[in-house]
Amino acid sequence: MIDKEKIKESIRLFLEGIGEDPDREGLRETPERVAKMWEEFESLRNFNMKLFEEFGEYNEMVLVKDITFYSLCEHHLLPFFGKVHIAYIPNGVICGLSKLVRTVRAFALRPQVQERLTEEIADFIQKELNPKGVGVVLAAEHLCMSMRGVMSPGHITVTSALRGVFMKDIKTREEFLKLIQ
Repeated sequence: MIDKEKIKESIRLFLEGIGEDPDREGLRETPERVAKMWEEFESLRNFNMKLFEEFGEYNEMVLVKDITFYSLCEHHLLPFFGKVHIAYIPNGVICGLSKLVRTVRAFALRPQVQERLTEEIADFIQKELNPKGVGVVLAAEHLCMSMRGVMSPGHITVTSALRGVFMKDIKTREEFLKLIQ
């Protein structure tokens, strides 16, 4: 649950803490804007994972690649962003393809680390669809490395989570990895 007043108060204190005047024209509405942004993010986290049983006989890989995502590093509250590739092999039901995109967004729109984000997406799809297997790969640039610390832009971090046949069957894993290249 979002507490807009706490967010607004915190952003105002943050701006003062970095030596800015929160009452100057460009910043006056920033606390409200940030609170509204987080309220919007919260509303996007919940969705109905619509399942379709009429395609229950389909048992080949379903893959949605290049799902763009944006998240915030929980260590520095700086963005990290990139692409997610999700595949699953149905086990009697399929989901609407947009639900895979919504799954990514639901877990990405909060302070995160990429490793956990990858695992949460895979675990959620495994739980909701009970497929024969799930494969998730994330590739992202982290602004906490690009604009601070080592200040080295352009580096991409890749994480993966494999469940079921994607973990156990080398041919399935190879097919997935080949398809996302």
